[in-house]
Amino acid sequence: MRVLITGGAGFLGSHLCEFLVKKGVEVVCMDNLLTGDIANIAHIRSEKFLFIHHDVTNYIYLEGDVDYILHFASPASPID
Repeated sequence: MRVLITGGAGFLGSHLCEFLVKKGVEVVCMDNLLTGDIANIAHIRSEKFLFIHHDVTNYIYLEGDVDYILHFASPASPID
């Protein structure tokens, strides 16, 4: 199984990335680091984990199948 998590370096997304990788799921973590932090995912060391620094408002092509997309890419503050 392969899962794309947008906002994956944020608080919720990073915990979800870690959980799924521990379950053996291939995780693609995408974040522009506007409100997320690379430190939140720095400890995830696995061949099943890929971080892509990208803004989800811009087009990107991901090679290969994606079974699920979990969309957490949203600033926490309405002002942002």
